[in-house]
Amino acid sequence: MFTPLREQYQNDVVPALMSDFEYESIMQVPRISKVVVNVGLGEALDNAKAIEFATNDIVAITGQKPVVTKAKNSIAGFKLREGRAIGIKVTLRGERMWSFLTRLIHVALPRTRDFQGISPDSFDGRGNYTLGLREQLIFPEINYDKIDKLRGMEISIVTTASTDEEGRQLLALLGMPFIRELDQ
Repeated sequence: MFTPLREQYQNDVVPALMSDFEYESIMQVPRISKVVVNVGLGEALDNAKAIEFATNDIVAITGQKPVVTKAKNSIAGFKLREGRAIGIKVTLRGERMWSFLTRLIHVALPRTRDFQGISPDSFDGRGNYTLGLREQLIFPEINYDKIDKLRGMEISIVTTASTDEEGRQLLALLGMPFIRELDQ
């Protein structure tokens, strides 16, 4: 099978990053501090059960109960009132974070239809990576017969890297399937 991601990080990734970026101390090596999974639920305004179904899906995927996010402002064009529930999010740290990343990289992403890899350009300028998924079915924990609707989600991987290049190298060494740049 594959080595757990945390062991791979400590045994392989840290020494590789130390030599690639010539860090003087092991404390300078970037690490993943948290993973945030966010699901926007615009349909929750019309369908009260949407939050319940989405919560069940996220609990199955992450193993942690999500927090309901509420609208900060009223927007008449979207029929949105301040304080209405419009999404859910969960922040993963520690062992749950490593477990989720392992399943995301080795199981879920390869199950995506016509999967070529993920974009290496979705970094924010500070070494953090955000990935959007179109459906929750790529996770093996989700039973197709039990879902009410396909929902996308946003996964943000927050690192301690100071540049995008350091963050990209960290995730690539952990096995994140980035699309290879084609030589032109």
